Amino acid sequence: MSWFSHFLHSSIGQKLIMSLTGLFLILFLVVHLIGNFQLLAEDGGQAFNLYTKFMTSNPLIKTVSYGLYFFILLHTWQGISLWLKNRAARGSQGYAVKRTRAVGTSATLSSRMAWLGIIVFVFIVIHMVQFWLQMKLGNTTMVTYPGHEGEYKDLYSMVIAVFKNPAFVIFYVFSMYVIALHLWHGFQSSFQTLGLNHSKYTPSIKLIGKAYSILVPAGFAIIPVIVYLFR
Repeated sequence: MSWFSHFLHSSIGQKLIMSLTGLFLILFLVVHLIGNFQLLAEDGGQAFNLYTKFMTSNPLIKTVSYGLYFFILLHTWQGISLWLKNRAARGSQGYAVKRTRAVGTSATLSSRMAWLGIIVFVFIVIHMVQFWLQMKLGNTTMVTYPGHEGEYKDLYSMVIAVFKNPAFVIFYVFSMYVIALHLWHGFQSSFQTLGLNHSKYTPSIKLIGKAYSILVPAGFAIIPVIVYLFR
């Protein structure tokens, strides 16, 4: 086994991968939220459908998307792997060693993050099946817009129909709450794992992380609520 492979399978290597993939997903959420806000435009879905056409046809964006799918799977796998490894390590201690408060707190946090991550992953799978898979299967109607050549998949109508379902709106808002909890710790933890700690900048990173973990999930959550109540 090479040193690189050994590093990737070590706890430090796995935490590093978790941090890097986590930061990539954090950046993606901002881009995705900007796109989702097009759903609120009073134009019959034109802005959103043009946006989705660009995101699904641009070669660079498509390449990044495939990387995103890989990073989501890798982030989830590494998170579960670390959780199981930590759990096994705690179990091997037996009852002879008295656990300290710090160790207990760390173990609780690790377990909580793992369960939150699993819930987020389940949400992503359901989200992908409802929208991405339906688009790939061709379960959409085609529309045209004046001044724009060709036909466009009417993903806007599909999303609006789903967001008119109160059960899914509740599930979506709850999932955003879970994502907020996951980000609350994960944002600053990613920088800490990468060694980007400094007495001058760490407080600002923590503040930005807390603001991000509230505002971005809230932005996602408010969209289906607005659609359900006013569309």
